[in-house]
Order: sequence, then C-alpha cells, then structure tokens
Amino acid sequence: MPLFTALCQPIFNAIALGSQWLYLALVIDLYARRIVGWGCSESPDSELTKKALAMAYYARGQPEKLMFHSDQGCHYTSKAFRQLLWQYQIKQSMSRRGNCWDNAPMERCFRSFKTEWMPKYGYDTYEAAQTDLLDYIRYYNFKRAHSYNNYLNPVMAEKKAVA
Repeated sequence: MPLFTALCQPIFNAIALGSQWLYLALVIDLYARRIVGWGCSESPDSELTKKALAMAYYARGQPEKLMFHSDQGCHYTSKAFRQLLWQYQIKQSMSRRGNCWDNAPMERCFRSFKTEWMPKYGYDTYEAAQTDLLDYIRYYNFKRAHSYNNYLNPVMAEKKAVA
C-alpha cells in the first residue's frame, strides 16, 4: 500500500504554448514531495483540478482521512470541485489569502520545472508539452534529489519509510 500523507497540495500554472497557454495542475503528496496526480488543459477551470485530484486519489489506492490543501482560487472553491472532495471524503484546507508560503512545496515544484526543465520559450504544440511534462514528472519522482528528503528522490524516500 503506497504512502499518502494527510495533506496534499494542488496548484496550477500556465505554460507558454505558442501564442496560447497550457494550464498544468499538479497534486503532490507532502510526505516525500512526490507528484501523484496531474492534468493539462487549455483552460484553468475546475475540470482541470478535478482531473488532477482524481488521478492522485486513484493512483494512491483511494486512501481515507485525507486533507486537500490549496489556495483560494475559484477552481478549488467551485461547487463541482467541492462535490468531488465530498465524494472522496477528503477534508479541504485553504491557504490564507495572498500567502504564497502556505503553498511553498508546490511553488517550489513549479519553479524547479520552469528553471530546470521547461524550454525557455515554452512549447510549440500541446502534444509536445504533454510529452515533456510526463518526462519531467518521471524525472522529478524517480531521479531528482530533494533536500527535504535528505537528497533522496521522492520514490526512494517513500521506499525507505516503508522498509
């Protein structure tokens, strides 16, 4: 049974896609900072965040007694998103208004993506962006050392905790 901390953090970020934007939503497990769910869309709406949450929830084996931490964006306060949380029996927690420190682990994840991986001028196509994002998620989870994990990657930190 995989680990799942009592707190997961989502956020979405815009990525340049030619003359448009691609929106990325990630859910990380705060135990080892592992990306456990994600979604891409051409619009930053509740469907995008619901997709990332559903992926995380099922990828972790439908765990119980979870807390979902987010900022106060409309995609996290929407009726549709809150209904999904209720369906999964996940408690919602929100950052204080305008306080980026509450979402620091997720902000760090996006900063790492944008500075270490993403092409300087974004991507030419949606497909190219999605393929590269999957490559980054694999790199982030399986190869990238995290100081938070005593310089282990998230997967190794979880394995060490279970051993």
